[in-house]
Amino acid sequence: MDPTAAKVVLAAQCGDSVNRISKKIGTSYSWVYDWVERLAEEKIISNTDNGIRVCDYEMRRRYEEMMGTLFSRDEISQDDAYMIPHFSGMEFAYTEIDAAYVWTNGGFQIARGHDDYPVFIEVHDRDVDRWIEFFERFGVDSSVGERPDAADVDGRVHYVLFRQTEGFDVAWVDGNPVIPLDDAVSQMMETRSAYEPALEIIANEHDVDIDATHHDQMSSE
Repeated sequence: MDPTAAKVVLAAQCGDSVNRISKKIGTSYSWVYDWVERLAEEKIISNTDNGIRVCDYEMRRRYEEMMGTLFSRDEISQDDAYMIPHFSGMEFAYTEIDAAYVWTNGGFQIARGHDDYPVFIEVHDRDVDRWIEFFERFGVDSSVGERPDAADVDGRVHYVLFRQTEGFDVAWVDGNPVIPLDDAVSQMMETRSAYEPALEIIANEHDVDIDATHHDQMSSE
């Protein structure tokens, strides 16, 4: 019942590589590889040419209970805030402020403070109740569709869920699932003055001509 072993099992989705799991949980590749080998020997997971998958779901449930207990004891850090959703076993994508945060590789933050750190994710409509229950097990508040007032939230970190009824596309950036770059830029263009620094970072790092790509949004402004 080692915490690193628990993180590996909880973060693993069918077909994941060791590298992707190591990025999801913020742990070195070599250390994750070692645990993958040990967990595979115990038949808790399997590691084949098709990637990693969980085999022992009873152990996964026990790991989730353990990690939920650990995280609910103390204040959740910023790094933990981006790791916990991976433990849910459900598909999600960072959006809104967090789409900008992920696509700028952590280079842009806005409207978040030391005592109020909402994390914005898109989720499938069918999974909303399960997400709320999942975060409750980790002692974290969540809301649907709208950021609550900081005074109405217990704890610094909380999650804002945006339900999607027709599915959503997911891009991966350093182990983080996020809405596609073009969608993220479109969101930022709606309030360009607030996101101008992020747009400049994206234009430079991803070789995107923001003004040319989103001329229609610019014209409407």
